[in-house]
Amino acid sequence: MPLQLPIPSSKCSAMSAKRDRRESATPIGRIIQNTAWLLGGKGFGAICGLAYLAILTRTLGLKDFGHFSLIFGTAQALIAFAGFQTWRVVVRYGSEHVHQQDWGKFGRLGMLCGMLDAVGAVIGCVVAGVVIYGFAHVLELNPEYIDTAFLFCCASLWALVSAPTGIVRALHRFDTAVYVEAIVPVGRLLAALAIWMIGPTVGRFLGAWAAIDILESVLYWITARRLCPQAVRLANLGKWRQALDENPGLGRFFVVTYVGASIDAATKNGPLLVVGGLVGTKAAGLYRLASQLSQALSKLSTLLTRSVYAEVARVRVASEAAEFRKLALQTSLIAGGAGLVVVGIALVAGEQLLALIGGSAFERGASILVPLAIAASFDLASVAFEPVLHSTGRARLSLIARLIALAGMGIGLVLFIPTRGPSGVAWAVALGGAVSYLAMGVMAWRTLQKVEREESVGSTSPAGSTGD
Repeated sequence: MPLQLPIPSSKCSAMSAKRDRRESATPIGRIIQNTAWLLGGKGFGAICGLAYLAILTRTLGLKDFGHFSLIFGTAQALIAFAGFQTWRVVVRYGSEHVHQQDWGKFGRLGMLCGMLDAVGAVIGCVVAGVVIYGFAHVLELNPEYIDTAFLFCCASLWALVSAPTGIVRALHRFDTAVYVEAIVPVGRLLAALAIWMIGPTVGRFLGAWAAIDILESVLYWITARRLCPQAVRLANLGKWRQALDENPGLGRFFVVTYVGASIDAATKNGPLLVVGGLVGTKAAGLYRLASQLSQALSKLSTLLTRSVYAEVARVRVASEAAEFRKLALQTSLIAGGAGLVVVGIALVAGEQLLALIGGSAFERGASILVPLAIAASFDLASVAFEPVLHSTGRARLSLIARLIALAGMGIGLVLFIPTRGPSGVAWAVALGGAVSYLAMGVMAWRTLQKVEREESVGSTSPAGSTGD
């Protein structure tokens, strides 16, 4: 019997060792390697996404696509409110447990975050009922879609995959995540083709989207369980107090990152709802398509964020400050160059791309696409800033930067909407992105300098000195 006890731990250790042999030796190399894995899957996913987006816009038309967009945007806003971004907690604190191969602590942390996801889903469903049934008229939603909108929002909330996503990323198994996440674009494309043949309706598209999201959630939990079975165990659900004790500062980090993520979601999903409420449903459809296309062009931002966040947490635990700073600088330069490419594509071919996807009725969205692409480029260029602040225990600074950016966007909305309409909302988003880039960039740079100074002082302190 005693020989059976180490089996789970050694099994996971063997997986880690096998994976380490095929990893790049440098942090920037691992980021590129992980991003390449994600890009391979997301590149295929982006093609599928543009295809099913074209089916949506051309079969539903501008008005119904506007309804679909407002319902989908409301669900995303609710997810941002009730989804606690627990993957960041798993990566931030779990990276050290993985580095030390302490799978017990890692498992208790991961299951605590899974419980928080479930609590968020319950809260979100309650809020969804209030928002959908109490304020649907503000967004000019067709009364026929109200029940469908509520059910879609609830399904989306329960389809959150934040905790298992964090487990997979903390284990640096981005290769495995690619296959799971491919379910969504492939499933949506197949569903869109089927709905196109049997008769397109807003309800059918929303129902298919919800079912596919739930399937992805189930598969992500299965994947996390298979990668590290000694971590993803039901027995760890009752040990949440121990998980809190084992990860000092977790509660504060959780609150700060949750508020920051909510503010970030307000800047990304709020503008669509503003357009729907102030301008109209058709304008919301135009804004949604332009927003989707800008996100497709800047998909590298999302992929780099996933890779960088995990690698920065890893380097912070296992490397010196100079290596930490070098990684942040290299990543920022690469991402900044990619941001310039995104803006160039939007300027040169934005109108043609919108017409190709949605038809001539959506060409007017070009005036919205360009400022949204500029906003996306700022997000891309600042991809390393927030991971630096989080991994060094300065998450509150990223929250302050997001609050400043939200204020900047609010000022832009007041200034630009009266004269530019939907495109004014997009320019306000671009202004918020610029403010966020500057504020968070300054904070991250000063943090890197401070970390390097602290390490230098510590290394020169005489033996036995406290370093004070």
